[in-house]
Amino acid sequence: MLRSQNPYLAFAKAISLFYHSPLYEAGVHPTAVIAPTARIGANAHVAAYVVIDDDVEIGNHAVLLPHVVIYRGARIGKNFFAHAHAVVREYCTLGDNVILQNGAIIGCDGFGFARDGDHWERITQSGPTVLENDVEVQANSCVDRASIGETRIGRGVKIDNLVQVGHGSAVAEHTLLCSQVGLAGSTVVGKNVILAGQVGVAGHCNIGDGVIVTAQSGTHGDIPAGAMVSGSPAFDHKEWLRAVGIFNKLPELAKAVRSIMATRKGDSTPGKDEP
Repeated sequence: MLRSQNPYLAFAKAISLFYHSPLYEAGVHPTAVIAPTARIGANAHVAAYVVIDDDVEIGNHAVLLPHVVIYRGARIGKNFFAHAHAVVREYCTLGDNVILQNGAIIGCDGFGFARDGDHWERITQSGPTVLENDVEVQANSCVDRASIGETRIGRGVKIDNLVQVGHGSAVAEHTLLCSQVGLAGSTVVGKNVILAGQVGVAGHCNIGDGVIVTAQSGTHGDIPAGAMVSGSPAFDHKEWLRAVGIFNKLPELAKAVRSIMATRKGDSTPGKDEP
């Protein structure tokens, strides 16, 4: 028997004892294209068809698997691990121990357009995306660059598959963004927040530290620190549970109301006061 104060963490560590990820030897595949001005640290593994543009800096012990693309001017720390088809766009900054799963895109253009008569004028997205240390972005997620300023993902944040982080947003340390979460532009998310699957957050909202938003909820305003909310629009989770319980009984309640109204009509007589 193995006793632990944190069984799930112990389980995670046990898996790592029995499963060993592939090891990638240092070296550059002959089909990789690396600009002469790029600077790559020691012991890097650069696989087939990787493209690294001008003025890129990557720290020691990086692993870039096939078809990874690093745009010019990107700054990346040590122990970077990019799975196949991950992309880091121009002038973005990534800290140490960052992991990008397959198809993750860091610094793609934010969705910014201004109305000009009968068409939309594109707004240049000039601000980079910044990922601090120990961030992981999983498959096919996008963290947009900002129109001005930056989009920042704090230390230790974990971003699940198919997540959209809108331009100019800021996500503080150790927050979890679960599958299919969508943050509209200029969203501010605090520390140790959990946004469960398919949560949607309207733009320019502030979500306080330690907030939990349950799956498929939609938020349209600020949420104070420590709150747990559900629904769309989201409100207090306990109130939401009571509301859902009532919602499920609405057909019975409607039938009872109709019965009461029919009884009242049958008992009414001219001049008699209504109860």
